[in-house]
Amino acid sequence: MPRHFSMVREFHLADFFTLANAASGMAAIFTVMASLRTSNPRYLAGAAAAIALAFVFDFLDGRVARFRQTHSVMGRELDSLSDVISFGAAPAAMAYGAGLDGGWDQLVLMGFVACGVSRLARFNVTAEALADGGEKVKYFEGTPIPTSIALVGMLTVAALRGRVGPAIWGGALQLGPWGFHPLVLLFALSGGLMISKTLRIPKL
Repeated sequence: MPRHFSMVREFHLADFFTLANAASGMAAIFTVMASLRTSNPRYLAGAAAAIALAFVFDFLDGRVARFRQTHSVMGRELDSLSDVISFGAAPAAMAYGAGLDGGWDQLVLMGFVACGVSRLARFNVTAEALADGGEKVKYFEGTPIPTSIALVGMLTVAALRGRVGPAIWGGALQLGPWGFHPLVLLFALSGGLMISKTLRIPKL
């Protein structure tokens, strides 16, 4: 193998599932772009399908790593970076494409992604302590970022029912210079739950 592909030789099988997770997240973002370019909200369902596929790959990479006993620091970092794309940036892009595009909405969506990044960084830093001397983390502090799949599901239903754009659930408000859609508060809630230190969820 050429030297410039030497890093690929360091990957474990689970890492390729992780990269497929990231690729699926990017596919979702591209599909949202197609929705905006063509003004066809049906593309949003395709974006949701890509995020769902990323969720499957995210599930499989952990199972493969445990089955093959190939846990590594690099694998953990790859997983976090992929999750930021698929379950942070992609759902935020989908929300924007569905009509949560006011100035205040954008600030909330950026905050949602920032919370996801912060939660993953905290997990990576504290993973050894949370494992309490074992190989497996016993619980999550705050909700895992893949729980944003619930928001994706909600937006998918809205898109399929034609409740996107001006018809988005909850309507729109004008607050000062920018527009605001109350539905975006669900993303604020999701972000807040991710960075909570008091909420502990057992890891199965």
